[in-house]
Amino acid sequence: MSLSPIKQEILSSMLLNQQPQTAQDIAQDIQKELQPVTINLLGLQNMGYVLNEKDHYTLTKSGKQILGIPELTKEKAEAILAYEPHDKAFNFYAADNQPLHVHAHNLRDFTTKLEKVDLASIEFHLKRGDFEAWFSCIGDEELTKKTILLKQKNLPSKELLSQLQIITKQRYIELAKLADIPLLPTEQNDHSHHHHHH
Repeated sequence: MSLSPIKQEILSSMLLNQQPQTAQDIAQDIQKELQPVTINLLGLQNMGYVLNEKDHYTLTKSGKQILGIPELTKEKAEAILAYEPHDKAFNFYAADNQPLHVHAHNLRDFTTKLEKVDLASIEFHLKRGDFEAWFSCIGDEELTKKTILLKQKNLPSKELLSQLQIITKQRYIELAKLADIPLLPTEQNDHSHHHHHH
């Protein structure tokens, strides 16, 4: 079943933003007029892809599935978070043939290192598509998709990096909860509502 481009954009925007959004938030995010967004949200609601509670919209499981994201189970969360052997670890580079000797062996490790590596390295990897390739390699289709969508927004590098940090950390927390992995104290107080910067 194929969705119209605007419906795709709406679902993609909702996927990236994680929390419930009003039609206005979504329209602003995808830079479309409010009326067509509202009409299409209604259509998506009728198809069962979005849920409307008090005029705030969220993605349903089938909404995620139509975006190509399989359902998340505890086993899957555990598999994604598993410690990767050295040959599957993510290696940060400053540029071609310039390894920083910074490695991430799993998603938690990755989110921590992402905050320490400088912007030039991040830009290098973003340009090459390395992050989404690695997320795909560890089996996380949702994070892969989100990274691709985030890059399509053509944000300035700094903003892109901070958004990437937010989505990877949120994702790590979501997976850790599902896999019953205790969170660090610094990860717990983050209720991920801190990027409402409209």
